[in-house]
Amino acid sequence: MHQEEISIQTLTDNADIHVGYSDNDIVIIDSIQKFAEVTSAHVSMSAIAICTSGKVQGVINGQKIELRQNQVGVIPPNSNVTDLMISPDFNLKAMFLSNAIIQSFLHEKMYVWNEQMYIHGVRVMTMVDGDVLFFERFYELLQSCIQKPADTPFRTDVIQALLRAAILGICGALRRVSPTTSRPTSSGNSHFQRFLDLLHSEHNKHRTVESYANELCISPKYLSVICKKQSGKTANEWITEHVLEDIRYSLKQTDLSIKQISDQLGFPNPSFFGKYVREHLGMSPNEYRKKMMISQSFVA
Repeated sequence: MHQEEISIQTLTDNADIHVGYSDNDIVIIDSIQKFAEVTSAHVSMSAIAICTSGKVQGVINGQKIELRQNQVGVIPPNSNVTDLMISPDFNLKAMFLSNAIIQSFLHEKMYVWNEQMYIHGVRVMTMVDGDVLFFERFYELLQSCIQKPADTPFRTDVIQALLRAAILGICGALRRVSPTTSRPTSSGNSHFQRFLDLLHSEHNKHRTVESYANELCISPKYLSVICKKQSGKTANEWITEHVLEDIRYSLKQTDLSIKQISDQLGFPNPSFFGKYVREHLGMSPNEYRKKMMISQSFVA
């Protein structure tokens, strides 16, 4: 099974990807034409991809996605990407950003990003002529800054200022596609946003509601109430949804043993993990893995 962990290190170490700029929180990709060998990946950062030619199809967190020329795809952090199919002429420009840098860019507008990323999920937007021209000029200006010597005064600050402007523009576009709620003023909304941040940053997602609530310094009942109010789903439903997505991905796309997956996702033991999988997926972990292998062989 060929999979990739897409992070700052793997992007900058991949000779097939032309990295225009990278630091501890940002990677800017100018061309990704030879990335077609990858059929599945785990994207650890938020990603904004602009298709410049061709098309790509895939499944992101269980949602089928197609990205064509002059379309922008926005992908939440810690997303599982599977079943990628890329046309021979496919190419894109992309930005990968850590949650820390996005928070520093957006400040009080972070709730817009969180709601769009975590509640509405992956978004594909078609750029109109004005948007295409804007992004072309934006990349030209960004490239002119990136190409300056690394010791140029305020070079990093200027690059980050340009990226902040782009992120704000994308937030505005996302809000037009899926209108968000008003700016959070209550502690409940603030706690919900922090819960989402925790859920998407934790690798061991199989934790109790009480565990997440303790980290937020609130009661489990209050956490479930505010989750239900803000999103229509309880805290436990949010946790289960993300745990199952990681289980499906690990069983289908990795060669990790059942025990390794169980440990990685925070289950107390493989037996408990097996019962959990059978309860939610209707079969044992091994049965699910075999079913997925047969399915993949049939497609191939």
